[in-house]
Amino acid sequence: GRAMTRELETIDKSLEETVLSEREEYSGRLLHVLRREVKLPDGRISAREMIAHPGAAAMVVLDDENCTVLERQWRSPLDRAFWEIPAGKIDKGEDPFETACRELEEETGLAADKWVELGTIHNAIGYSNERIVIYLAQGVHPAESGQKLDAGEFLTLHRLPFEEALSMTRNGEITDVKTLVGLAWAKDYLQGNLPQAKL
Repeated sequence: GRAMTRELETIDKSLEETVLSEREEYSGRLLHVLRREVKLPDGRISAREMIAHPGAAAMVVLDDENCTVLERQWRSPLDRAFWEIPAGKIDKGEDPFETACRELEEETGLAADKWVELGTIHNAIGYSNERIVIYLAQGVHPAESGQKLDAGEFLTLHRLPFEEALSMTRNGEITDVKTLVGLAWAKDYLQGNLPQAKL
């Protein structure tokens, strides 16, 4: 309630760090590495390194036969392929919902008639400001444009029962955080246990 909110505001104020300066250490095509000088709550000065990321949108696809679509994609940082829900980077000035619609078509060749915003995750809070807005896409059908992968983007699509995908989150086959959270939130929404979900 309100008392808890006021208490958290007081606690957060006591934890706040003041940014004294910030400089870019590296600028890549997608990521930017920043170094900040900050004043800590006790007055000492410290440094923080972080990756600035434009954010992303991710989609849990659910068709009329209660099947979902997962991608299999190679991820260089861990030198292996992963199971993932479709997702993509938010372009500058783009609304996350626009990103979700665009990426669903480009990556899967599908479009959706019904969308639900399930929530937002901050998946790397120790070193990045990245956020991923997760949606549930229902009423899916082939998109007019078809699949259009970016240059250098390679993935395979796999349609499987939603319950099987959920089992994969429990047996260790799925470890990607956006996919774990997205599938769990979709399940909660479908069972009526995710009141914050919105159209």
